[in-house]
Amino acid sequence: MKEPHQQNATPKGTEHEKLLVQQHFGAAAADYVTSKVHAEGPDLTWIIEAAALTGKERVLDVATGTGHTAFALAPYAAEVVAVDFTVPMLEAAQQVATTRQITNVRFVEGDALALPFAEHSFDLVACRKAAHHFSDVRQAILEWRRVIKPDGKLLLVDSVASEDAEQDAFLQKIETLRDSAHKRNYSVSEWLSLLLDSGWTVDTPTRLWGITLDVPAWTQRIRTPAEAVAKIEHLLRSAPAETKKTLHIEEHDGVLSFVLPTALFVCTVS
Repeated sequence: MKEPHQQNATPKGTEHEKLLVQQHFGAAAADYVTSKVHAEGPDLTWIIEAAALTGKERVLDVATGTGHTAFALAPYAAEVVAVDFTVPMLEAAQQVATTRQITNVRFVEGDALALPFAEHSFDLVACRKAAHHFSDVRQAILEWRRVIKPDGKLLLVDSVASEDAEQDAFLQKIETLRDSAHKRNYSVSEWLSLLLDSGWTVDTPTRLWGITLDVPAWTQRIRTPAEAVAKIEHLLRSAPAETKKTLHIEEHDGVLSFVLPTALFVCTVS
């Protein structure tokens, strides 16, 4: 699954951070194949529309996980290269590709912070629901810029933080309780600053929507310890009124849910 005849990818994150992510997502690979949050959603359609592929393009799906974005784009591209450093995720995605007879997706083991590809290798780079795990998101953005062709396009989807500091801190708290490999949700303004500073032009308007998550499914998928789940539930129940309103925190028959703000950024090379 390694990319042949390309530069070596030297991991930029610490070995402990890498191991933590690999352990988390390696154990949960099968669940991510069937996760509706990842396998479905309007953003897959929006990604296809924004990509506007002609069938001739070479596409890179960064931190592909179990390949949902790669599979969505594959019918419209010449080739999709799907990269991730969690091998069980790649193996699960390869099984799906084989079952579905998808032949133009190639899976490569590699680090999002040091992509094992030459400069200007791709017409389109996609990264969906993964950047909040990167230990150095600025480095990842520079890597996307390095491997894209001069007339290429970037499609970025990720959960986003509130511009309000208190609500931002609240979301970060429950995210890290749920998943210790979580690094940060950035706000829309932070993403715009990071992208613009790294040489991208961001098309407007940026799409914003919410993903409804019920706590049992959300935490079971990543094997969150019971003690941490209890803390998340306590925080949601005791959240300030404004936070409950913003995140649409609800409880029905003992099942808590909330809405995770999410954004799609469509970018071109400046």
